[in-house]
Order: sequence, then C-alpha cells, then structure tokens
Amino acid sequence: MTIYDYIDGIKPTDEEAKELARKRNDGLLKPLGSLGKLEDIAIKFAGITGKVLNSAEKRCLIVMAADNGVVEEGVAGTPKEMTRNHSANIAAGVSGAGVLAKYAGSDLKVVDIGIEGECKNDSVIVRKIANGTANFAKGPAMSRPEAEQGIMIGIEMVKLCKDEGYELLGTGEMGIGNTSSTAACCMALTGLDADSAVGKGGGLSDEGLARKKEVIKRALALNKPDASDPIDVIAKVGGFDIAGLVGCFLGAAYYRMPIVIDGAISALSALIACRLQPLCADYIFGSHLSREPSYRYMMREIKIEPMIDLSMRLGEGSGCPLAFHIIGSACAMLKNMHSFADVDIDETYRIDMR
Repeated sequence: MTIYDYIDGIKPTDEEAKELARKRNDGLLKPLGSLGKLEDIAIKFAGITGKVLNSAEKRCLIVMAADNGVVEEGVAGTPKEMTRNHSANIAAGVSGAGVLAKYAGSDLKVVDIGIEGECKNDSVIVRKIANGTANFAKGPAMSRPEAEQGIMIGIEMVKLCKDEGYELLGTGEMGIGNTSSTAACCMALTGLDADSAVGKGGGLSDEGLARKKEVIKRALALNKPDASDPIDVIAKVGGFDIAGLVGCFLGAAYYRMPIVIDGAISALSALIACRLQPLCADYIFGSHLSREPSYRYMMREIKIEPMIDLSMRLGEGSGCPLAFHIIGSACAMLKNMHSFADVDIDETYRIDMR
C-alpha cells in the first residue's frame, strides 16, 4: 500500500457508537454534564473504537528521533550529539517523558528514524532513513521519497502497536534543531510570520532567536515549499521525526486508534496529517498547552484543545502520559459508573448542568 491508499482508507468515526455512549453517559449516576470534558472524551473515544465501553489501560508512547542538518546554522542551544545520547535516555525510561510514561503505565517505543550515528541502547528501534536531514538553509532537507518513507515508517509503527494490543497511543520526538524544522513547516503551511511561529526551543538567547528567525526566513525563500502539498513542505524544510509522526497520526486514523498530541512538533505533524486527510482530527486528543508560539495556531486550525496547562516545554512526548491518565479516567467513568436504573434511584430531581 502507498501513503495515498492509507489516506483514502481513513473512514469517519462511528456516529452510532458515539450516540449510544452519549445516552449511556446521560443515564449515569450524576447531574447531567457534571463531569464536563471527561464526558466528551469518553464519547469521542467510543466513536474511534466503535465500542461504547472502552479500556485505555494498554498505552504506548511512540518517540521519533532524528537529527536536523540546520543545526549547522547555530539555531539550537544544544549540540547535536544530544539527539543520539538523549534518545538512549528516553528509551531507558530515565528522561522526563520516560519517567512520566512509566508512572502512567505506558510502554515506550523510541524509533531511530534519522539519528546521526548509532544510539547506544538496544531497545531503540532502528528505522534509519539517513544520518539526519540535510541543512535546509542550503537546499531541501530531504528528497520526496525520503519524506514518504518517513510517513510510512510512522504508519508501520502504529500497525505494530495495533497488533500488540495497545489501546491508546501518544506521540513524542527527540531531535536537536527540530523546533526550527517545525517553525519552518508551520510558516510554509499557514503563512504565519517568523515572530508568530518561531520560538526559543530548548533554550536560546534573544540573539540566538533572532538568528533562528533569519535562517528560517532565508530557507523558505530558497526552497519555496508548496503550501498546497504538505509532503513537499516536509521534504523541503521538515525533519524525519516530523514525517514519522505524520505517519503515526495517519496510521492511528486508518487503524481506528486514539492518539495524543504532545507539543509543537507533534502538533505540526497532526496538522499535516489533517491537511492530507481532515478526518484524522476525529482520532486525535490534545495533551498540554505548549509554550512554543506556533502551537496555538496549529491547534486552532485542527480544532483540538489541550487538556491541561502546566507551562511545560520539554517535548519528548512528556505531555502524553499526563493525558493518558485523563483519557483513561474518562473511559473508566463511562464503563464502570452505575446508572440511576442500576441503583433504582428516582431521576426526577436530577439537575442538568450542561
């Protein structure tokens, strides 16, 4: 199958299951609407799976790791070796995302989709396209076939998770320089200017931020990515990790699995997936409110709201395990709470809080 076969194979979520979940929710032992967005989450989850009663306990965080050639331009405050070294830490469960995933009862799949060199952790899944992208300030980041290969790797990872019985997926990334790739793609796709789309990433000075903006503006003028063709945008100014996460969102929709956005890099990937197939949005949940400036714009376009705001900007997928707790709670509420009929209580005085 090609990418376009998967895109064409994505179907709407199950409206009948959502309606049945809504009716069950309204009959539960509580004032109508009193659990707010938890109720919405459980109903959306039902539409994704086609089942009213769901479990979200078997969880996996997929982390795409790759290097970005644009770091040659001084756009990152951290040396590129950190991509390789910290990917091993994430896989070992000792990074921020690793610790939070473990606490949430989530497994981790860290994918080397384009790390420069060899990652020293045998649990890292090697699907390397190349040793990092090219410097997009001097030419395209990758070829179109490489961009398509990256998307297919993401789809394949979701298929693997589906086959292994996972019920809920999260998206993370590791790649020094990838906030530059994200900002460049966002500007190309949305028309945002550099001041609205470019942030300090992992930690730049004001001088470094000004340089980053200038490099990205120059790269967009040089490469001229086609906003009507999201895969061209990835190829011209994106990253392998972005391509892989786009595939994760497409794959989740194709295989009817709920999937969670982390921060700006995965939000961009979700945006691209939704540009390729708008139905993808119905399979996606938000997690936290990222502090990268482009994040709000991208989430607004796909009409998905973050669940929490903890002033986080770590990346790695660290917001997803927090959302896993909330999504799991929503499913448990709909599945396990008794109804008025179950306990033989008169509903006459029930309040509607919606």
